[in-house]
Amino acid sequence: MTNRARIARGAIGVAGVVAVAELVSRAGLADPTTLPPASTVLLRAAEFFGDTEFLTAVVSTLQAWVLGLLLATVAAVAVGIVLSTTPWLNRATRVLVEFMRPIPSVALIPLAIVSFSSITGSKVSLVFYSACWPILINTLYALRDVDPLAKETLRSFGFGKAAILLRVSLPSAAPFVATGVRISAAVGLVVVVSFELVAGNGEGIGGYLLQTQSGGGRPDLMLAGAIWAGVLGALINVGLVALERRAFRWHTVRTEASA
Repeated sequence: MTNRARIARGAIGVAGVVAVAELVSRAGLADPTTLPPASTVLLRAAEFFGDTEFLTAVVSTLQAWVLGLLLATVAAVAVGIVLSTTPWLNRATRVLVEFMRPIPSVALIPLAIVSFSSITGSKVSLVFYSACWPILINTLYALRDVDPLAKETLRSFGFGKAAILLRVSLPSAAPFVATGVRISAAVGLVVVVSFELVAGNGEGIGGYLLQTQSGGGRPDLMLAGAIWAGVLGALINVGLVALERRAFRWHTVRTEASA
């Protein structure tokens, strides 16, 4: 399927959802004060684009997200390399990893607030925690599944462990690590907005949405902000996919050829 066909199908799907939401509200099947018409929500979302205060909140959210994701990528890849090259340490920490990985990041919000004196520090720490696990798991599995013949070939030519890691293992694992980063990017964005809604003290997208609800419920503004959060997530995913395809074109070609 071509890119144009995918875009066209996606646009049709979005238009269909918007039409159904508009019809449900206009037909009185849902309370308009609870579920405003889709046209009203989209209009409010468009108005946010020119709202300086909202754009500042978006920047605040993205700053914490970017910093947390970068730190998680560096730490998770480093730990993944150490564990994959040290079998006894990998076995010793496997239970700990499997225990900590399912813990919801939002459940750690009180701990993050107590541990850090700033809201930004709390947000970064939660993004870091939530983003580490997909990257770490992908790194471990990718390094474990590197072609042993390629490693043995370099070893037979006298290359050491460090050279094999840099020349074979990491290049082979990089596309899968990138997939882990893409998954973590979406998870991290959800976590940072959730924190701002619960304890953001008015910061970021979540804090802005809470402020719009003061003095009376405004579902149209809340839903408009949710649309913007979804648009940000979609743009981030599209950007990372494009970057992944450009950086690992050889992997994409090989995968398509073997499919």
